[in-house]
Amino acid sequence: MGSQDTGDDAARTSPEPADDLVTTSHSLTIRRRKLNYTATTGRVVLRREVVTDGKVDGHLPKAEVFLTAYTLDGADPAQRPVTFAFNGGPGSASVWLHLGVLGPRRVVSGDAGAPVGPPYSLVDNPETLLAHSDLVFIDPVGTGLSRAAKGEKSADFHGFKPDVESVAEVIRLWTTRNGRWLSPKFLAGESYGTTRAAGLAEHLQNRHGMYLNGLVLISAVLDFGTLLFNEGNDLAYPLYLPSYAAIAHYHGLHGDRELSEVLAEAEDFASRDYPWALARGARLTAEERAEAVTRLARLTGLSEDYVDRVDLRVEHIRFFTELLRHRKLTVGRLDGRFTGWEADYGREHMGGDPAHAAIQGAYTAGINHYLQVELGYPNDLPYEVLSNEVFRQWSYKEFENAHVTVADKLAAAMRANPSLKVHVASGYHDGATPYYATEHTLAALSIPDELRDNIEVRHYEAGHMMYVHDESRAQQSKDIAEFVTRASNR
Repeated sequence: MGSQDTGDDAARTSPEPADDLVTTSHSLTIRRRKLNYTATTGRVVLRREVVTDGKVDGHLPKAEVFLTAYTLDGADPAQRPVTFAFNGGPGSASVWLHLGVLGPRRVVSGDAGAPVGPPYSLVDNPETLLAHSDLVFIDPVGTGLSRAAKGEKSADFHGFKPDVESVAEVIRLWTTRNGRWLSPKFLAGESYGTTRAAGLAEHLQNRHGMYLNGLVLISAVLDFGTLLFNEGNDLAYPLYLPSYAAIAHYHGLHGDRELSEVLAEAEDFASRDYPWALARGARLTAEERAEAVTRLARLTGLSEDYVDRVDLRVEHIRFFTELLRHRKLTVGRLDGRFTGWEADYGREHMGGDPAHAAIQGAYTAGINHYLQVELGYPNDLPYEVLSNEVFRQWSYKEFENAHVTVADKLAAAMRANPSLKVHVASGYHDGATPYYATEHTLAALSIPDELRDNIEVRHYEAGHMMYVHDESRAQQSKDIAEFVTRASNR
């Protein structure tokens, strides 16, 4: 009877995967300055060391990770910054930052109230960060065109620790192979990508001795306890309130008041009286409860009856479903400026996010065209823009019996590397990672006062992907460029 290879044996006898990088040359004119740059795209093979009886028995492929790198032709590698960028999810490819704000080409997706329908298009991005930094966009395993190697389990990569380790290995490999250890180095992450970035900052220092110049945290989530509407956790309700107020203001529910005035009132209530009212519970007098109901209803744009019925606790999906129910509209979670329709306006939770629906098609078409046609990378695998499989399999086992937080890891990285600068970007209308929750986390970081000035915070009148709003995109591009330039100076 013949034997059948399994596991490592099968991997040994199969043809080994190899890096399949494709290099192309391009140019971009920015305010009469011509940038000549090289794009390198494709998959790099990550390997694991196999040890048998205490002896090294080979290095087997464990994953093929897709990346796209842009390097400025003729630049001095020792002086030229490099920014490693990724999105979140977990399960999201880097397409959003790549074709939304940082890369040399961008998708035309339209904006709230004026979405662009198919067919879609790409245009040059004169605000690209490439004018100031080389760029490496990384798709974690299971996203984009990144996959586990033959014989490996995809789920082994879908968790906090293995994700940080595999992305760190890509960064180390690229840095080493391209002679960039002396370059100023940055991480740029969005959403869960900010969770990854904070973990990476500590891991790269401790595991590889790689110290970074800066982190760009876009729509940050560093402490999941600020976002969880779990029974018994009242923290999220006040931290979401300013974003609720901003969304209500955008939809005309605050009359002619200025947004800044509305936000100031919401932040004041969220920082003092609202948490107190929630903590008091049944100990509130009838007058105190009535006052809290009235104030919360006015700020959120919801009816007093609704606020009273939910016991002063407005959960975010319920808010997006309820706010414009009287107009037969729902509002976006990723960006509350967007609205959508439902088949049933009596339901408790909306069926989908109108903000995501409005831009998904443009970005998906854009990246598939761009990789195949403009960068010349042939691959028949589906490009996983947002993988539900990765999300479903994701493991936070490192945080068992506790909520997920990387605030401690970011603080540790900053204490060990006092030169590490942090740029934080938030959208006022972001209902996924509310700006006030981010500020709450930053204020509690365990760092000395001397390091507080290493953190800068910027706000934009848009949502989670604030760059879909042209004015915000232009300002954000300028802000990130200035941050990278300052933090790169020796």
